[in-house]
Amino acid sequence: MFSSSMQLRQLLVLLLGIGLGAVVTLVAVKLPMHSPATATQPESAKALYWYDPMEPAQHFDKPGKSPFMDMELVPKYAASGAAMNTLQVDPAQVQNLGMRKAKVMRMPLHPQHDLPGTLRFNERNQAIIQLRAGGFVEKAWPLAPGDRVIAGQPIATFYVPDWLNTQNELLASKTLNSPRLLETLRTRLKLLGMPDALIAKVEETHKPETRVTITAPINGIIESLEIKTGMSLTSGQTLARITSIDSLWLDVAIPEAEVTGLHAGDTAIFYAANANSSPVKGKIDSLLPSVNDATRTLTARVLLPNPNGVLKPGTSGHVVLSGNQADTGLLVPTEAVIRTGKRSLVMVTDSANHFRPVVVMLGQEIGDQTVITQGLDEGQEVVTSGQFLLDSEASLMGLEPEPAMEMQP
Repeated sequence: MFSSSMQLRQLLVLLLGIGLGAVVTLVAVKLPMHSPATATQPESAKALYWYDPMEPAQHFDKPGKSPFMDMELVPKYAASGAAMNTLQVDPAQVQNLGMRKAKVMRMPLHPQHDLPGTLRFNERNQAIIQLRAGGFVEKAWPLAPGDRVIAGQPIATFYVPDWLNTQNELLASKTLNSPRLLETLRTRLKLLGMPDALIAKVEETHKPETRVTITAPINGIIESLEIKTGMSLTSGQTLARITSIDSLWLDVAIPEAEVTGLHAGDTAIFYAANANSSPVKGKIDSLLPSVNDATRTLTARVLLPNPNGVLKPGTSGHVVLSGNQADTGLLVPTEAVIRTGKRSLVMVTDSANHFRPVVVMLGQEIGDQTVITQGLDEGQEVVTSGQFLLDSEASLMGLEPEPAMEMQP
């Protein structure tokens, strides 16, 4: 086996060792690394094909000179069991390399994401003021969008002429002693937007009321206000929109690749851009179903309590999202992963120092660990130091990485 191909291979590994350091250079000279499939075989063994170590993807059906290099083609023999598609390294050389290994472990996932976020009104805590009958604004209180109001605070006084005829019918029917007719007229006034308290006052005083003062139904901020003294308003017209700030929504843009592991109910901590602000803890209310076409992000809507009104809609800052600790996943050290640009590999090993490349599917990184979503099983061992040298040797010998198989549940 010490042919010109072996010498060339040792030269390549030696050049690789220059980039990896003096420790790997020693390996290039002494490391007896081989694949059982290409080692000395019994005379009865049949070669599957021949290949050039410099072009392992090209197969030939008979021995001879390589068309790529001035060297003999190398036979590829069938293998079975643990030896199939593997490299084997002398234990002494594994120790000399300082090769480190780590087990694939199933552990609780504690994914954390530090992302930008912006506060906005909680639209579930919103009141809309409308007129159910046409009228005129006799008086408007000096308010404007952005003002804070409290429940019961006057906003405007309206004159509603449509109430007059129905009230006169109600007062006249009092003498008829017809409960059914009275109830019908009361219902008609309610449908015209007349408050119950005002209807009761009319029946008590026997005097029609055509003026009503509209008040704020909740504590909050005026988002919109379309009322000016002297205005004529139609039935169903929106007069004002008031939103409570006892709680706010925090919109967090999450990249598509980082959504895995986050659910409604997970913890969120908001740090406002103002350095004097204290962190505020909340919960993910929901993950919105649509993805932003421009940014390729999904929005998490976080519900933040704001009982003292310290937080302001429009405030920006950063958010730390923490995933559900009940979730688990398979993790390996991030340094064990070989990223080729087209796929990701790890070198799996066993107690007999057999090494084989395996294609894996990656999840998110958590600290110095990477989640493996496909390709490995719990308890397997992977190489965390020296794996690039092993991958280079595997490529020279034409070993094909194992495809990513679905993990056992």
